[in-house]
Amino acid sequence: MATIGTDIQQAAALLKAGEVVAIPTETVYGLAADAFNEEAVLRIFRVKDRPAFDPLIVHVGRIEDVPKVVRALPPGAQELMGAFWPGPLTLILPKHPDLPDLVTSGLDTVGVRMPAHPLSTELLRTLPFPLAAPSANPFGYVSPTTAQHVADQLGAKIPYILDGGACTVGVESTIVGWGMNTPNAPQWTLYRPGGTPVEAIEKVVGSLTTAVDSPSPSAPGMLESHYAPRKQLHVGPLSTLLKRYAGRSIGVIAFRDEYPAHRCEVLADDGDLGVAARNLFAVLRDLDSSDCEVILAEEFPNEGLGRAINDRLRRASAGR
Repeated sequence: MATIGTDIQQAAALLKAGEVVAIPTETVYGLAADAFNEEAVLRIFRVKDRPAFDPLIVHVGRIEDVPKVVRALPPGAQELMGAFWPGPLTLILPKHPDLPDLVTSGLDTVGVRMPAHPLSTELLRTLPFPLAAPSANPFGYVSPTTAQHVADQLGAKIPYILDGGACTVGVESTIVGWGMNTPNAPQWTLYRPGGTPVEAIEKVVGSLTTAVDSPSPSAPGMLESHYAPRKQLHVGPLSTLLKRYAGRSIGVIAFRDEYPAHRCEVLADDGDLGVAARNLFAVLRDLDSSDCEVILAEEFPNEGLGRAINDRLRRASAGR
């Protein structure tokens, strides 16, 4: 069973030995391995039961480390790094030829970010290599926002969980890339809304185009069904959904108002979308393990972090 602790040197020693270690970030906990060690990266896929066609994000501790994994910076990349790193923004950039294809699922691009968590920052700056790190959960399930979430589901498969407390953002990073979606008139494209608001990014690089989901994703987190609880989850107007599922034991995810149900979880009664995002995955996990038969969620204001919340709820309910 995995040890939970705060020993950065122990985590670093395990990673140098080719092991997989869970690490905290400001977004969610990641399942990390040496990005240049193919056997270690393969362990990530095995532990998560993650399909090899879904690329991983590479984490760096300094902007100076980016050239280790990226061969060139497109227009605006330096400005985005300066404005939002460290922080919840992943950039899809041209891949360095030395980076194993396994990390990028054979793509010629790689997602890179610099996490904003003191433990992960210190760990990354201790290591001579960057870390490939998707979320530390079984593939497709709700992302973990505490060390205990990781232990509950992957603790028997990994040696160590670096405990950095509860994640302060609570949803994954925003992902943007340059030119792939608009080859004739290159501009930045949104691949996944997340912890950095789209509106803030557009102030730096102008308006974003939006990528479409694909069975063979060009960036992490783009699969139609993802972040899903085991129980049925339905998203829409709660007044309508509550009537439709009347008579069943219902768990409700609401933004700021209470609703009559067996369980009603209000994510942010003060209307703060940042607080709502921070609470989302923990509430999803809690309701999934409760005695509720079905989970109903309302749509959130589609602005700021509300975009990311709506994206996660949509993917979590896909196919239901």
